[in-house]
Amino acid sequence: MVSWIGVYPALTTKFTVDDKLDFTLFEKNLNAQLAAGVEGVILGGTLGEASVLSDEEKFELVKFTVEKVAGKVPVIMNIAEGSTREAVKQAAEAERNGANGLMMLPPMRYKSDHRETVAFFKAVADSTSLPIMVYNNPVDYKVEVTIDMFAELAAIKNIQAVKESTRDVSNVTRMINRFGDRFKILCGVDTLALEELVLGAHGWVAGLVCAFPNETVAIYKLAKAAKIDEALKIYRWFLPLLELDIHPKLVQYIKLAEQEVGLGSEHVRAPRLPLVGEERDQVLKIIRAGINSRPKL
Repeated sequence: MVSWIGVYPALTTKFTVDDKLDFTLFEKNLNAQLAAGVEGVILGGTLGEASVLSDEEKFELVKFTVEKVAGKVPVIMNIAEGSTREAVKQAAEAERNGANGLMMLPPMRYKSDHRETVAFFKAVADSTSLPIMVYNNPVDYKVEVTIDMFAELAAIKNIQAVKESTRDVSNVTRMINRFGDRFKILCGVDTLALEELVLGAHGWVAGLVCAFPNETVAIYKLAKAAKIDEALKIYRWFLPLLELDIHPKLVQYIKLAEQEVGLGSEHVRAPRLPLVGEERDQVLKIIRAGINSRPKL
């Protein structure tokens, strides 16, 4: 059962220096997330470097995570595929390996129209019993899942939630006005999280949570308890760090933050390269300033 409520980290994929999956470091980070009180974990998203993982690696990660969380929270696997056939195959494999739900982007590379986008989600949903969260990110992935598309998808029971990454906070209100509580709404942009939670979002698919799990969960809980002034204090401290999530190099930036707090490493998979020179210095400055002024929770 996936509630689609609370903080769901978009976990980074940890690599060793020789570019293998680093399960030891991944487990260390996973345990920190669970200890902080996250409500689920997401594998193979943008932050998880899905585009450079082999299918075998994706499902190794799913199996490993399912085993380690031992039913404490749901394990969600992201699907970002170019063909409907491949997306259906991935959904079946995720289910076979114990995933509890799916996050799904519209078709990759080809810019699908309204009819094609709805048909894509419907085909995958009809092929699996797993619950699905639609990842709506037209800024990075060029296809918007519109309110009218959601009106058609509402008939499909296992399409249950949306990762709201349109960068338009009023979309939360539009969805609630149109559909009531039919879809759970999770903010997918770190720098808009508190705003969207106040507007009625049910959860937060978070990025900087990978390095700062306790602070992320604290903001969520305070916002939902209507303790906005307390949430704001942490959020204002957090914002310079959260802005690392909205850069094209968010993977490198967040992995550097994970390394600085002892929950990860800088190792990324090519074509990404670790940060160097002035860029690395600037990002480190932001991260270290945040660590040094970390609020007491």
